[in-house]
Amino acid sequence: MISVLISSGARYKVDREKLRKKVEEFLTGRGLDDVEVSIAIVGGRKMRQLNRTYRKIDAATDVLSFPLEEPRDKEGVLRLGDIVICYSKAREEAAEEEKFVDDKVSDLIEHGLRHLLGEHHD
Repeated sequence: MISVLISSGARYKVDREKLRKKVEEFLTGRGLDDVEVSIAIVGGRKMRQLNRTYRKIDAATDVLSFPLEEPRDKEGVLRLGDIVICYSKAREEAAEEEKFVDDKVSDLIEHGLRHLLGEHHD
């Protein structure tokens, strides 16, 4: 079973079901099940604060991922960690790329999932 925990403020309109489906498709496509991941949709101020605290960067970015150090629990569930999406950045990037915001958020979630699974880019 894949568990997707999504939190977002009321002003950040996202299609939670679409996002859950994206995560499920991505993980099952890699042969993973019994997985849990948390997704938070936040504003620019919160993202900037997270970047300052964890990356020493005084700016908001579109996505951050926080893997768990010991991801397997005693029941064998793989708890990947947390993905944080900056809604205002996603909205800006969606406009630039001529995409729907939910599609851009889905792209950012996939990017975060790749990081949680240990895939990194240059």
